[in-house]
Amino acid sequence: MTTEKVAFVGLGVMGYPMAGHLSGTSLGVTVYNRTDSRAQQWLQTFSGEKAATPAETAADADIVCLCVGNDDDVRSVVYGETGILAGLKKGAILIDHTTASPQLAKELDLAVTEAGSEFLDAPVSGGQAGAENGSLTIMVGGNQAPFNIAKDVMNVYAKSVQLMGPAGSGQ
Repeated sequence: MTTEKVAFVGLGVMGYPMAGHLSGTSLGVTVYNRTDSRAQQWLQTFSGEKAATPAETAADADIVCLCVGNDDDVRSVVYGETGILAGLKKGAILIDHTTASPQLAKELDLAVTEAGSEFLDAPVSGGQAGAENGSLTIMVGGNQAPFNIAKDVMNVYAKSVQLMGPAGSGQ
């Protein structure tokens, strides 16, 4: 699979600069944030598009990156009629950069796989400075094939990206 379009859901302290690094590549970037003014601010700084819902954000993306606060926040943007899963195209890869529970990672892996796509749990380490400098460390849980595809995208905002094992292992 050739990665041409990337979506980023969650433009907080970490996600904002991570998505910003992606906008500096040849990839088409679409963003979504629950607080719309934050997405508007991102568009004034970086190039890309803004979507109205997580589903719309994911609709054309080859890879969807997610970085929100906790398990409940992840569920709120993944599930439901406007959630990422509702728009995720078959064969796409969902990367969850949220520091969440291993149980949630396994739950999402099952839901995303049943939808015909791939899932990677990939929490980040390095703090805000690492996100801004593109020097994060990412520990990934998931299957080798989607990891091989997604690694190049994650390397845009990370200095080290390592596959740790099956879904839940990144957490």
